[in-house]
Amino acid sequence: MTRPLKVALVAGEASGDILGAGLMQAIKARHPDAQFIGVGGPRMQAEGLDSYFPMERLAVMGLVEVLGRLPELLGRRRRLIRTLIAERPDVFVGIDAPDFNLGVELKLRQAGIRTVHYVSPSVWAWRQKRVLKIRRACDLMLTLFPFEARFYEEQQVPVCFVGHPLADAIPLAADRAAARAALGLAEEGALVALLPGSRGGEVERLGSLFLDAAARLRALRGGVSFVLPCASAERRAQLEVMLAGRELPLKLVDGRSHEVLAACDAVLIASGTATLEALLFKRPMVVAYRVAPLTYRILKRLVKSPYISLPNLLAGRFLVPELIQEAATPDALAEAVSPLLDDGQVQTEGFDAIHRALRRGASERAAEAVLQLLEPT
Repeated sequence: MTRPLKVALVAGEASGDILGAGLMQAIKARHPDAQFIGVGGPRMQAEGLDSYFPMERLAVMGLVEVLGRLPELLGRRRRLIRTLIAERPDVFVGIDAPDFNLGVELKLRQAGIRTVHYVSPSVWAWRQKRVLKIRRACDLMLTLFPFEARFYEEQQVPVCFVGHPLADAIPLAADRAAARAALGLAEEGALVALLPGSRGGEVERLGSLFLDAAARLRALRGGVSFVLPCASAERRAQLEVMLAGRELPLKLVDGRSHEVLAACDAVLIASGTATLEALLFKRPMVVAYRVAPLTYRILKRLVKSPYISLPNLLAGRFLVPELIQEAATPDALAEAVSPLLDDGQVQTEGFDAIHRALRRGASERAAEAVLQLLEPT
């Protein structure tokens, strides 16, 4: 090329920021003078992204919850499309955030800009007609998981399964003793990690529930203790309020969720990306899921998949317990976690097989696929 490669990227939350930073690193290895514009978080900005506005303005969860932010989101998307059409990047990569990014991709592709969507939306589970928009909007879909690539192949959408960067980064075997020592936790004794989510709404719905479940589990197994990683100072303050008046052997940790997962024996966890991290650390888990009642009623009618958690989707079977909405009670959660402290081998063997299947050098494969798209045909 006679000028530096110009890549536009948009990520909407922390997991996308991680993926975007890895992709940028891999592109820079091939094009050291590449320029990056768009929207991203601190990791992508550290790699050289000129972010047009804070990534957090795109972070919203749930069907009902998004309505209050809709005017702002639509306005930001219109302005972003105009800016990117004027900038004429060589390629646009929308990282997750499908409700935002697919609209951007459609307009940019119509304007003659190559478009890639990185991280498949859950079209195989619900709103399957979205695949028609995806086919119109993007020149290439990059998937993290093999079952997603099979779906797109059947729907005649250009696709590349790249694997997952976390599977590359997390070792096949984690050192539990070293992680406990690093966190200042007792070397012996059963330890359960509580991961009620990273967003305020998630912690509001699941934080007290998880603490109640921990109390029930403590009644079942007197020697168990708990550790909970706080995603931010705000989440820590929120959880400290919930902990007030409780006598529970629990340690709050600022960040360091990977060390917490390496240190523990079992996990009580909110459905989401963190379940993949627990899987990769080979820690048996129980998954809980609660959303606003109206959101749940809508999702229940739309979702086609029998599973909600990534471990079960990847295994194609109920490998881990899923307790949803009213079924997620303190007693039910405690009774599901308790046997995993004695024998979680069925889960961990399944997790190991999945880890090896996802360990593909994802960022490098994604960069290669993006750059191949730009080669003359």
